[in-house]
Amino acid sequence: MTESVQRTRVCGECSLCCTVLRVDELRKLGGTPCLHQRSGGGCTIHARRPGICRSYECLWLSGSLGADDRPDRLGAVVDLVNEGGSVKLVIRQARPGALEASTRLQEIAATYRISMPVRINDVDAVLDEDRRFRVLMPDGVEHHVEGEWMTIHHPDGRAERRRMPWLERWALRTAHAWKRRRFRRMQSLGPKRV
Repeated sequence: MTESVQRTRVCGECSLCCTVLRVDELRKLGGTPCLHQRSGGGCTIHARRPGICRSYECLWLSGSLGADDRPDRLGAVVDLVNEGGSVKLVIRQARPGALEASTRLQEIAATYRISMPVRINDVDAVLDEDRRFRVLMPDGVEHHVEGEWMTIHHPDGRAERRRMPWLERWALRTAHAWKRRRFRRMQSLGPKRV
């Protein structure tokens, strides 16, 4: 990132991350608007917002996307995520079908797909353990994941359906149990006002 981009890019009217991302310190689920979010952009607790909010930079804000690729214009928050020692691009669509509706989002996905997996999530139904997501692989293969099942679409048109390996299923179940526990706790406490 160049110093000049870092100094000139500000969120402005965009606050899409305040809706699509989870903020545990505020007991806010991903896919739900933050109660501190201002209409027209901005944060009512900006000076005392949680550390995760202070340190977060989407790919656009960090200067890695074009000037017109601000998340509210793309309809998605785009991030590089390091998971288990590997990096992937994550596109969190503000609404289902944002990728298909945006030529620019498709271009971004295609550019990054050359060197890493690209995961596409919707922010709808974040508590649905079987909610679908897609992963575009560098070799042209596309995975459609729903619960413990994955349909692998090959570039030649073949498709095969597989159940995830037992270790991945176990990890998924464990993650879902943790998520349910955290949600019940958040729900019992209600949103946190700062």
